[in-house]
Amino acid sequence: MGLLAFSYNVMLDGCVDHREGIADDESHDYFTGLMNAHGAMLWGRVTYELMEEYWPAVARGDISAPPALLRWAQQLETKPKYVVSSTRTAYSWNNSHLLSGELRACVLRLKDQYPDGVLLGSGKLATALDRMELIDEYHFLIHPVIAGHGPTLHQAGLQKSRHLELISAQPLSSGAIAASYRRVR
Repeated sequence: MGLLAFSYNVMLDGCVDHREGIADDESHDYFTGLMNAHGAMLWGRVTYELMEEYWPAVARGDISAPPALLRWAQQLETKPKYVVSSTRTAYSWNNSHLLSGELRACVLRLKDQYPDGVLLGSGKLATALDRMELIDEYHFLIHPVIAGHGPTLHQAGLQKSRHLELISAQPLSSGAIAASYRRVR
């Protein structure tokens, strides 16, 4: 069975607003490496639609992008993408699939289907899956930014604290830190 890994940008004050982080080549290469290490991507509908608006156009060359962004976009184009949604059923972006049925059972099937694991990149969905105790690893790119506003990670709350074990920590030239943790069971 593969692992479910949650990956996200986080500011020093806990803000997870995607517009606040440092988006440079090194951070994009970090996320491309995470994506390549996993067999599939998992998103909620809102995150999927944000991604769908931009990255396919970059992969096609319709939008000019630096090499690191182009690498991310081209590799994301071929990666299996699963979407949790109760309102949308049709997906035109290459290799996109609706994850339908009882959420816990669907995610467990995905973990079985992808021995390299599944990379989760949606905050609200992560909260729901964390409440079900399905997340095995956490990969955070911690930015040297104090945003001073929300949203924050797991803003809706968890029933109990999650204790994590450090797997690795790597400083980036921007001052961000790529930190990976494994859930202590």
